[in-house]
Amino acid sequence: NKKLVTIVRDLDLTYEPQKCRLQDYDQDAVIHLFNELEFRSLLKELPQSALPTADENGQMGLFAAPVEVTTPTADEVVSESIYLCVQDQAALDKVVTHLQQAKILSFDVETTGTDAIQADLVGLGVAWAPGEAAYIPVAHREGAQLPWKTVSAAMAPFFGDPQLPKVAHNGKYDLTICLRHGLDVQGPIHDTMTIAWLLDPASRALGLKDQAALELNWQMTDITELIGKGRKQVTIDEIEIAPVGAYCGADVDATIQLYNILAPRLREAGMWDLYEAIELPLLPVLTDMELAGVKLDLDYLAEMSTRLTERLQELESELFTIVGHEFNLRSTQQLSQVLFDEMNFPTKGLSKTKGGQISTAVSELEKLANMTSHLSTEQQHVITIIFEQRQLEKLRGTYVDALPTLVNPETSRVHTSFNQTGAVTGRMSSSNPNLQNIPIRTELGREIRRAFVAPEGWSLVAADYSQVELRILAHVAKEEILIDAFRHDQDIHATTASKLFHIAIDEVTREQRGLAKTINFATIYGSSAFGISSRTDMDPKEAQHFLDQYFISYPRIKEYIDQTTQKLLAEGYVETLLGRKRFFPELQNSRLPYNQRMAIERAAINAP
Repeated sequence: NKKLVTIVRDLDLTYEPQKCRLQDYDQDAVIHLFNELEFRSLLKELPQSALPTADENGQMGLFAAPVEVTTPTADEVVSESIYLCVQDQAALDKVVTHLQQAKILSFDVETTGTDAIQADLVGLGVAWAPGEAAYIPVAHREGAQLPWKTVSAAMAPFFGDPQLPKVAHNGKYDLTICLRHGLDVQGPIHDTMTIAWLLDPASRALGLKDQAALELNWQMTDITELIGKGRKQVTIDEIEIAPVGAYCGADVDATIQLYNILAPRLREAGMWDLYEAIELPLLPVLTDMELAGVKLDLDYLAEMSTRLTERLQELESELFTIVGHEFNLRSTQQLSQVLFDEMNFPTKGLSKTKGGQISTAVSELEKLANMTSHLSTEQQHVITIIFEQRQLEKLRGTYVDALPTLVNPETSRVHTSFNQTGAVTGRMSSSNPNLQNIPIRTELGREIRRAFVAPEGWSLVAADYSQVELRILAHVAKEEILIDAFRHDQDIHATTASKLFHIAIDEVTREQRGLAKTINFATIYGSSAFGISSRTDMDPKEAQHFLDQYFISYPRIKEYIDQTTQKLLAEGYVETLLGRKRFFPELQNSRLPYNQRMAIERAAINAP
């Protein structure tokens, strides 16, 4: 209200202005705290006395050892003289000499954009030891620089050496750019972002700048400080070479130093084998997948869009006839008025919007759909129309009309991004566009999938594991009955049903098998009797009976659940067969609500 936002200007204060000046304080501790809490703006307000100092001659060596940076001012963290800027053959030869002695190669690219499939290479950064790095410009608009053909020829022996380890941060992007520009990259390609994610899967500070602040106490230059923001933003090829050289040099230097810190920590955490066996070799595979893209049948999608549009028009016309007038069906405010003011739909138990209107969100419409005894035939039909209209609108807007606009003009394919570090569970995600979320349970969803096609003479193959989660459960729990059933290729749900109902497998009915299937998968996700009853026709008491029978039949599974829960409560994390750890720091909150604590325990049981 007005009182809260009115500034009081006549308040009597007793203080001495000079005492408000910043006095002596523990600068390192403050900077460390600000970095940890991500107080970027406050860091920039600290006095400049924290700047690293030069030697008695006022100079820093070209390849001087990295200093522990205790200032937020990026230009002071890395002066342009620290890293070599390669603008002629002699400087390139110098870099080659250093790389010939290198035990590891850190690399980073500067480009004209964030889309690795379309961005152009502007410069290449390399580092071969902490504090020793170079920037090689190749496509700045101004300034002396060598042609990419010369640079790539000089770099090829090192990037293509399978025995020379490479390291990058968000390496899939850098690798994609290199491959698109003809620079092959071989050997183990380490990624400090992936390593940081394995150590802290829930972290939202996996970017290079954040990791450098947390681990190196560096406050690095943000890219927007070079290229600007909004309408005034330019591409990096328009920026002078020197500041870009300092920026890129700091990136590859930070990356190699992060690797030296994070890699040993990952070994200590017991996750190096997981990284080396799964995450490390996955990076080039995902890169190849993204580069390949997927072909779309654009004519098919155009025809489908026409059909959906016609059906949407039919639905709107039908609804307007019932209501008696036209209105904007996409306006939640107008729809709410039609349903609850004009058609007198029941409102009991429905949520309201912040504006006080009855909500027309999907969750609320589903509640209405379940009130069949309180709805007229006409009202039920209206709800059916709205559900279909929303489903068709979403499919058309999200996929049918959107996918063609995402086709790369050069490749005529859609190139998604596979996010290796996208989930705390270790699962991959897909974005721009999300191709892992194409619907399949409905006929329309399956129609959309048919738009993804193979070139002539090729085929698309769909493959899936058979009951992989139950197989893993049998293995980690060492439940011999389940293991034996899988070994003999038995119907696992029929096997469970025979145990629950104490009958022979060949006597199991379809309904009994369905119930056993529900309980099998409910166990994997740690569901309670109440959870099982909500998905079946059983009451909680009957569901508990079958759950008890399940654990009597499979005692090792009950032991596994109890042991996993004990480990979770004792250590705060659980781990998979390959050693991936999932942490649950929320458990440290003694006031955590019971339902949230139970949800965490269910997630922990499912994690392995």
